[in-house]
Amino acid sequence: MPKQTWYIAAILSLLAVLAFVGLTSWQRSSELEKIRAEMARTRTLAEQAAQQFQSANQKLAEKESLVAQLEQERQVAVAAQKGLEDQMRASLQSKDITISQLQGKLTVNILDRILFDSGEVLLKPEGEQILLKIAGVLSQFPNRQIHVVGHTDDVPLSANLRQRFPSNWELSTARATAAVRFLEEKASVDPRRIGAVGYGEFHPIAPNTTAEGRALNRRIALVVLPEELAGADIPPPAGSAKPKPVLESPAPPVPPAPTPAPTTGPTPTPAPAPPAPPAPPAPAPNPSNPTPPPAPSADTGPFKPVPAVPPAPVPSLEGPKKNP
Repeated sequence: MPKQTWYIAAILSLLAVLAFVGLTSWQRSSELEKIRAEMARTRTLAEQAAQQFQSANQKLAEKESLVAQLEQERQVAVAAQKGLEDQMRASLQSKDITISQLQGKLTVNILDRILFDSGEVLLKPEGEQILLKIAGVLSQFPNRQIHVVGHTDDVPLSANLRQRFPSNWELSTARATAAVRFLEEKASVDPRRIGAVGYGEFHPIAPNTTAEGRALNRRIALVVLPEELAGADIPPPAGSAKPKPVLESPAPPVPPAPTPAPTTGPTPTPAPAPPAPPAPPAPAPNPSNPTPPPAPSADTGPFKPVPAVPPAPVPSLEGPKKNP
């Protein structure tokens, strides 16, 4: 075999090897680019997940801080409520005064015989001293609101009392109002913190069948609300900034009525009006009884009188009738 053939075969083999190597390198480069793109996408997703995890941890920390703050406030409120109850019990040591607490509300029940004489609404000196002690304790808790509630038994009022108080409603309300006025005028309690209510005989705490039960029902109750219930009811003090009024948004304009689209078809032609009925023929002159023309009058002069023309018949609006 000649040498040229060997050279050509060697060159072709070398070219085939180079082509195979180049194709393999290109495939590996393409796969490497895909791997790099996948790694970049994975890195981006990992960074996003890390940011979301960090944001979630931050929100969790904020929630935990808020829960801790609320728990601390609850403990402070419980301690303040316990302190209020303890001070009330220490200041009001009497068998005619009972103190109870339910759902954060502290209730001080004072029998009416301490505050008022029978059938009266004027406070007794002993009752004024009790209210002064209560006001002294409440002054240490300025954010509490007090409801003064009057109660009676179910015994109807006497004839003399009915001249002043028609029923137990008016008597209980008048006694509660007297206590409120004393707390405001004599004990310097903020009037925005107190209110008077009269329940009459309809909220008893004991049966009215015995004298002892009726005595327990005739009472004045001072209900001290917790701060979370009383704070929203107390208006801001005078001179504070007033809340901006909420402006009402204007009403949306009323859209105009839609205009009917013009029709593209031919304009309908109105139906023709029915023809008027023909006038009846004039009556023919009767030759047997001719009517002579009227003689000329002296007032008409040379002018001849115009004969009267019979009126034409009025056509009917119903149109011509058809024969059956």
